[in-house]
Amino acid sequence: MKKLVAVTLLCMACISACTQNQKRESATLTLKPVAGRCEDCEAVLEYKNLNKPLTWIDTLPDFNEPGPKLEVSGTIYKHDGKTPAKDVILYVYHTDQKGEYSVRGDEKDWGKRHGYIRGWIKTNADGKYKFYTLRPGAYPTGGNPAHIHPIISEADGHVYWIDEYLFDDDPILTDSERKDQPGRGGSGILKTKRAKNGILMAERNIILGLNIPGYDKVINN
Repeated sequence: MKKLVAVTLLCMACISACTQNQKRESATLTLKPVAGRCEDCEAVLEYKNLNKPLTWIDTLPDFNEPGPKLEVSGTIYKHDGKTPAKDVILYVYHTDQKGEYSVRGDEKDWGKRHGYIRGWIKTNADGKYKFYTLRPGAYPTGGNPAHIHPIISEADGHVYWIDEYLFDDDPILTDSERKDQPGRGGSGILKTKRAKNGILMAERNIILGLNIPGYDKVINN
C-alpha cells in the first residue's frame, strides 16, 4: 500500500512539473509582430508540436527524396550587423520539386497551407544556423522564381518575414525582380556551389531588423 501511494505521489509530481513547464513555455511563446499583422508568422510557434528541442541545424523532410540536395548556412546578427544573435528561430518552408506546397495528409494548422516541407532552426551562441533540404521547384505557372520562405522570431518574440531565399542562377529571376527585393534582413539571393559530395551549398547572413518598417521604434519601446 505504501508503495502504491509513493508511486501515485510521484506521478502527481511529474504531472505538476509538466504542467508548470508547459505554462512557462506558453508564456515565452507570445509573438510580437513588428510591422503590423503577420499572419503566416504564427507558424513559427508550431515547432512545439515537434516534441524535440530546436537546434542550430535542421534537415527538412524532403532531403532524402529525389532532387538537387541543398545546404544553406549563415550567421544571424543583431541589428548592429556585427554581434551574433543567439536563440533566434528561423522558420522556413517551400515547394516540392513540382513547385507545389504538397501535403502528406496528416498536416495540421499552418502545415495545411505551407505543406510538409518546412523546418525550424534556432541559432547557437555564435548566431549560426544551417538547414538541409532540396532546391525547390518553381510554381507550375512559371511566373515566379523558385524560392524558400523565411520567417524570423527573435529571442524576445518579435516576429517578421524577411526576403525570400532566391537563386542567383535561376533563369526566371529577372533583373527587375532582383532590384525590387526590399532587402529585409539583407539580400536573400543565393549563389550556390557544388561540393564534392554533390550537394549544392549556399550562404546567407541575416541582420535582424534590417529594412523592416518600424523596427527601431518597436524595439526601443
